[in-house]
Amino acid sequence: MVSDPHASESGGGTGEDRKPPSDEAHSAFTPPLGVPYPPPPEEEHPTSEFALPAGLRPEAPPEQEGSAFAPPGGTTGQTPLPTPVGATALSVAFTPPHGIPTIRLTKEAPWQDRMRTMLRMPVGERPVPERRGAGDEETGPAVPRVLDLTLRIGEILLAGGEGAEDVEAAMFGVAHAYGLERVEPTVTFTLLSISYQPSLVDDPLTASRTVRRRGVDYTRLSAVFRLVDDITSEGITLEEAYRGLAEIRRNRHPYPSWALTVASGLLSGAASMLVGGELLVFVAAAVGSMLGDRLAWLASGRGLPEFYQFVVAAMPPAAVGVAFGLAHANVSASAVITGGLFALIPGRALVAGVHDGLTGYYITAAARLLEVGYLIVGIVVGVLSVLYIGLQLNPALKRLNPEEALQRYNEPLVQTAAAMLLALAFCVLLQQERHTVAFATLNGGVAWVVYGALANVAGVNPVPATAIAAGLVGLFGQLLSRYRYASALPYVTAAIGPLLPGSATYFGLLNFAQGHLPQGLTSLVQAASLALAIAVGVNLGSEVARLFLHAPGVGEEGAGRRAAKRTRGF
Repeated sequence: MVSDPHASESGGGTGEDRKPPSDEAHSAFTPPLGVPYPPPPEEEHPTSEFALPAGLRPEAPPEQEGSAFAPPGGTTGQTPLPTPVGATALSVAFTPPHGIPTIRLTKEAPWQDRMRTMLRMPVGERPVPERRGAGDEETGPAVPRVLDLTLRIGEILLAGGEGAEDVEAAMFGVAHAYGLERVEPTVTFTLLSISYQPSLVDDPLTASRTVRRRGVDYTRLSAVFRLVDDITSEGITLEEAYRGLAEIRRNRHPYPSWALTVASGLLSGAASMLVGGELLVFVAAAVGSMLGDRLAWLASGRGLPEFYQFVVAAMPPAAVGVAFGLAHANVSASAVITGGLFALIPGRALVAGVHDGLTGYYITAAARLLEVGYLIVGIVVGVLSVLYIGLQLNPALKRLNPEEALQRYNEPLVQTAAAMLLALAFCVLLQQERHTVAFATLNGGVAWVVYGALANVAGVNPVPATAIAAGLVGLFGQLLSRYRYASALPYVTAAIGPLLPGSATYFGLLNFAQGHLPQGLTSLVQAASLALAIAVGVNLGSEVARLFLHAPGVGEEGAGRRAAKRTRGF
């Protein structure tokens, strides 16, 4: 007997129960003819025990993780709390189901503040960098090339006199912008290094670079700041960053060498007017300073170290002052020498060294301060050599010791104009951009007005008066730099020029030359106190300025800017 192939599909019944064959096979669960179909189920799949019960709101989908620098978005599915002061993201009262939100640093803040905030975070709390590059989005640009670009940018900043913390912030920002998460930059006085470890099980990759030449060019420094801002905020590619860096290196200085020599003379002449000099003193101090500048250029061209350049640069102003004293001319010889010293005192390096020490970079600070000590010793050697020869020729050089007359000099209008001229000349010597010169000049005039009002009118001790005036310089400089997204050095360094302790340094050297050691030590201690007051005041003003600025970073209530101190002192 031949079996019907459709018999098994019809349930295996007798021939009377069989359905006529058709083109489609029918399931055993198909209702018989005449029986209505049941209503279709609401869902195709059966209800899981993990399904959301009726009446509960579905959970919000997890947000796609984006860049660490993207502006924070709102929290969906949850009621937001009031934004805490100083935070950039919303916080919730409980741990969200998808984990703790990533810390975000908005691009609206200057890159210095963003990167400094990240540097002061523990490694585990730093946000994940944005993966981007010219090629594969997963791998990004080549790690060795990113490290090389980072070191080259840090080299220009460190050679230009930038503080160690800002150099590390720039290096960290560049590496972080190109997707390197576990990077640790290290800055010392002459050595830059950066280490990158992809994960805890991978071997770290370390690169280093030595800073052998230092040059003051704040135009180049500002250009590097803009390049770092483009890298961290605008997202330019690695090739574009390399092209921008090459253009910065090819650019010439904005002022020629003869303009620097003239600016050196104007600076010394203006400084001599601050301590009571007249027109003839102005000219004599300017001539002596320009001769010293040319001799320093000659020594530099011969490859002599910077110490000997300062020795030869300090001799002509002292020689001009001694010549006026020997000729018994009616000229304040001490004002001539004091003006020449203003152009040589390394105030920029001193401020940078104290700043590094206050922010926790003690090795770099010690090296910078040691450099300042060597340069000051060079000035001492040059000036003392000339003063000793002059005193041997004529021991009764009365015009080399008009200390009382200098202390009594108080002409607010003349001194304010001289202070602004001094700051203007300092801007040219520092190779600043032209649009920063007016602000730095005005800042220098304000500094001298504040100092004069405190020291000459209110009778405040010169050391705290200098510290307060320098603090205002640092405050205004930081606010101007954040307003223009640039370095604060062009607005600060030239403005502290009128506050430099030129007269105290001169009187200390003169007392040593005359054999009055106690008086000489007293004057030099006062000069050192004034110099430290300038440095601490500038740094304190910078820190106070950050209190008025929006601190980017954490989204937790009560969290703010991390302290620079690594330990508690034990």
